[in-house]
Amino acid sequence: MAIKPKTIGKKAQGAKVQVAKLQVVKAIAEEPATLPDLVRTNLDVIFVGINPSTYSVQQGHYFARKTNRFWPAFSQSSISLAARKALGVERLLPEHDTLLPDYGFGFTDAVKRASPRATDISPKEFADGVADLLEKFKELQPKIACFHGIMSYRAVHRVLTGSKDDPLLGVQGLTIGVTRIFLAPNPSPANAHFTPADQVAWYDKLAEALRA
Repeated sequence: MAIKPKTIGKKAQGAKVQVAKLQVVKAIAEEPATLPDLVRTNLDVIFVGINPSTYSVQQGHYFARKTNRFWPAFSQSSISLAARKALGVERLLPEHDTLLPDYGFGFTDAVKRASPRATDISPKEFADGVADLLEKFKELQPKIACFHGIMSYRAVHRVLTGSKDDPLLGVQGLTIGVTRIFLAPNPSPANAHFTPADQVAWYDKLAEALRA
């Protein structure tokens, strides 16, 4: 039996639709995923990570690994007390990250490209990201930008000071517009120079800087 031209047309159209769908899926798969900034204007603190880990991107939350010290240390610090009370929890978890802007805390990264390890990010990527990061803080005007680890802050420090010396932890004698800068240890468990208790203490110091 001869196939009617109309039937051939439908099959061809279906094949084109299928090809188009596959192209979309391929494009999505090739698009470098990242975590969206969780920010708004006039926050108390915006935390700046080095870059999102691929694991955190897969989970859809900042500092998503259970071994990362951020959420346990942040939860034990006085700086998160009001947020914990408002949310009715003793310990904040990665899934609380989207709620925290309502309580004064936001999240971004020095480099938005995700990678398995922070060491996968090149110095050029950090340098290229400085202008966007500075513009972000000038626009959002948080009280404090808290960088996690010297790696996340080094390129910014060099642009602002012209110095190649690494900064010390704590309050920096610099501002980005109205935003003060605080440098805290990287909460990654790979950072063996600091204990979990040390991490809590640095967030307590951040709380003191916020009150100053």
